[in-house]
Amino acid sequence: MGHENPNPATVRPEDSRFGLDAVDASNGSHGNGGHGTASFAALALGALGVVYGDIGTSPLYALRETILAASGAASGGHGAAVAVDITHVPRSLVIGVLSLILWSLVFVVTLKYVALLLRADNNGEGGTLTLVALAQRALGGARGGIVLILGMAGAALFYGDAVITPAISVLSAVEGLKLVTPVLDDYVVSIASAILIALFLVQSRGTAKVANFFGPVMMVWFLTLAGLGLYHIADDLSVFTSINPYWGIRFFIDHPGVSLAVLGSVCLAVTGAEALYADMGHFGRGPIRSAWLFLVFPSLWLNYLGQAALILSDPSAVDNPFYRLAPKGFVLPLVIMATVATIIASQAVITGAFSLTRQAIQLGLLPRMTIRHTSEHTSGQIFIPRINMMLLVVVLVLVWSFRTSSDLSHAYGISVFGAMVVDSLLAFIVIWKGWRWSLTATIAILTPFFIIDIAFFGANMLKLFSGGYVPVAMALVLMLLMWTWVRGTKILFDKTRKTDVPLLELVSMLSKSPPYRVKGMAVFLTSDPETAPASLLHNLKHNKVLHERNVILTVRSADTPRVAEEERVRLSRITDDFWRVDMVYGYMESPNVPKGLALLRKQGFKFDIMSTSFFLSRRSIKASPQSGMPVWQDNLFIGLTKSATDATNFFQIPTGRVVEVGTQVTV
Repeated sequence: MGHENPNPATVRPEDSRFGLDAVDASNGSHGNGGHGTASFAALALGALGVVYGDIGTSPLYALRETILAASGAASGGHGAAVAVDITHVPRSLVIGVLSLILWSLVFVVTLKYVALLLRADNNGEGGTLTLVALAQRALGGARGGIVLILGMAGAALFYGDAVITPAISVLSAVEGLKLVTPVLDDYVVSIASAILIALFLVQSRGTAKVANFFGPVMMVWFLTLAGLGLYHIADDLSVFTSINPYWGIRFFIDHPGVSLAVLGSVCLAVTGAEALYADMGHFGRGPIRSAWLFLVFPSLWLNYLGQAALILSDPSAVDNPFYRLAPKGFVLPLVIMATVATIIASQAVITGAFSLTRQAIQLGLLPRMTIRHTSEHTSGQIFIPRINMMLLVVVLVLVWSFRTSSDLSHAYGISVFGAMVVDSLLAFIVIWKGWRWSLTATIAILTPFFIIDIAFFGANMLKLFSGGYVPVAMALVLMLLMWTWVRGTKILFDKTRKTDVPLLELVSMLSKSPPYRVKGMAVFLTSDPETAPASLLHNLKHNKVLHERNVILTVRSADTPRVAEEERVRLSRITDDFWRVDMVYGYMESPNVPKGLALLRKQGFKFDIMSTSFFLSRRSIKASPQSGMPVWQDNLFIGLTKSATDATNFFQIPTGRVVEVGTQVTV
């Protein structure tokens, strides 16, 4: 119908990672910090809760897993999978690993995302979707299919992040209970599952109220990270030598056989970095940069320094260096605080999956689904029941299958760094073709980042058979579903167009031989405004009547996040009783046809919902060997079509005003 787009763009989630359109569409250019009356400090505080939840909980497991991976691989095993002698951890190994983590934060987060990619915005919005839209625009339609496939890959990989992040974050936090009392060791998985079930069950209530506390809570969390690190740095001041990148490079020289295994764990320290760019539209690049440079990065660095110093002074602390930073009486409060922080990190990625799904639907990558708005004031506050249930099931399967955050860490990096590789490839197109930099300059700037992303991605591929298959399998399945939907939609569009009647030709025929007229207005939704909608033809064929006023309505999705109300609808007259209406929504908006038509009153067009009938076509699709797709893919497309939410709900049309007309089509 009107939402179908044969050439859609694609998005990731993180394009609205938290589901919070915290900046209203009327606030101007988000990306440049134009946020109305909201203060710079308030925006920076908000960014702590939404943007940095994921990367802010990495100290729970990143250094531990990296040192265990290095020690295990050096002893001929596979990282944490083998028994590691915790009575002696070589100093050079700890300093080398610490240097790698520090410089990964510098290169991947500070330079790539904060310094470079935050400059690339689409009406103030960031994220992989922005890069897809900008790349398609820069190429001018050429090789758009490649960009589309890259975008699909990025979107599919994010769903892997959306299920692994809650599982590993909550598990790693609850594992701190083992230090409080070993009795709870057997109940860690059950407690984590209970927390996750509660988290997903409250999604339907919306996150607006909880979100108000996220920023302050995360500020306390980061200050706690910094304080715990400072508390232990004096245990071994030699950790400051890690500032010299020589020790990271020296680690690779001394341990070439374990380099990839170690990189596969170092990457855990920078998971969540893409959120910096994805949430630019919510807070502006200035507040996001400031929060990172003045609080988040220093706090993370100090905490890693403290953990390393503790391990050097007490090698047995390597089993859980984060919680061992805390004095004994502070362990339980720290476990509670860490659990809250991981819930915030999980909340961000869950609602990001909701936003991604809505954007994918808008852009024609997925079939329609029921979308519920949980806030009267913020359009980004949405809840998608089907996605919520699917995420919960997969998260619980992961928790009970892997059972520990160490085992689950093997599945983590592939989805994150696969998405980062996609970002680098799309950024190359945007900077070269869009920003019109020379090819030499573009290669010189992006090659180091691309090499780092590929190295991290390749390192994580070593974990393919120990857990990495989870995000890979999910991404492949999701890409197949999206590609099938895009291909099937286009085949359906092309096939129905062959039998369609040109609209102007039909209107001319009706003017010469007018049918019986009935009072009121009829709105016919169609994806092709040039041809007569099937619902119009069937209404004439079977009912043999025509309304006094008839509107041919097409709902399109723009490649911008939002569309101003004055640009929402365009009206064009065909005859006195036939009109074309083109309605446009941004990829971060949900279509509302009645509200859109009400805007026409400002243009002098009379619209009364109580005297208007909406005609929709309902297609019954049959598989055909000649469709252009294999029969199994035809059947998959038909299954996706049947799973689609009713168009009446999707376009928010009152059910009492809708007339559906059925047709049968083969694909």
